[in-house]
Amino acid sequence: MSRILVLLRHGESTANADDVFGGWLDFPLTNRGRDQAAAAGGLIRKAGIEPGAVHTSLLTRAMDTADIVVAEARSANLPIRRSWRLNERHYGALQGRRRSDVRREFGAQIYADWRRSYHLAPPAIGSDDPDHPRRDPRYAALPAHELPCAESLAAVRRRLVPYWQDAIAADLASEHPTLVVAHGNSLRALCMHLDGLTPHEVSSLHIRTGLPLRYDLDDTLTPLVPGGVYLDPARAAAGIAEVAAQGTR
Repeated sequence: MSRILVLLRHGESTANADDVFGGWLDFPLTNRGRDQAAAAGGLIRKAGIEPGAVHTSLLTRAMDTADIVVAEARSANLPIRRSWRLNERHYGALQGRRRSDVRREFGAQIYADWRRSYHLAPPAIGSDDPDHPRRDPRYAALPAHELPCAESLAAVRRRLVPYWQDAIAADLASEHPTLVVAHGNSLRALCMHLDGLTPHEVSSLHIRTGLPLRYDLDDTLTPLVPGGVYLDPARAAAGIAEVAAQGTR
């Protein structure tokens, strides 16, 4: 029997709408984002998937998306586990800045490398920065060395994989259809792990906002269909093109 894993990038946030690097900063969903979340819940319900476990990051845009999806999928009272390990990539000093401004200031190549490369992290913020995670009560219990000032995708993968192994995989092993609501880069890191992608291959992977991506996994939690299948492939193609174009408008 296959295990069902559904990955969902949160619905459109105000950072997405304004073409801003969001990172660990909190941005609410737009009305479009809330509609996307409701539509995602409807797609999950129509696909006959009844989540038995839900995991989200600690960022509001993912938590609100998960709440809307669970309500729309009619999975009332379903417990939702939240972890900082599913947070978006920390974009350091780029957080809160418009992508187009960063691209114009630093050039198209370094902009592309900061966004898509595996090993390169953007410029870091200082530990005294008012937006440093150590000032956020959500992360008060974390050791100082766990709190990033900026992250590469490789760093995101390092902090995500232990949560996959300890929490998400355990739910899947119990044969619970499992929903993970997170972010573009944390989900890219998870897909990289699941599909065995190389750093070069993951550089061209885009995760569409607000559209469920279904993975069917075997007993070893290996994908039966590499890359999974979007529950609405036509909308996925349009959304992926939108994500790829960020920073060019």
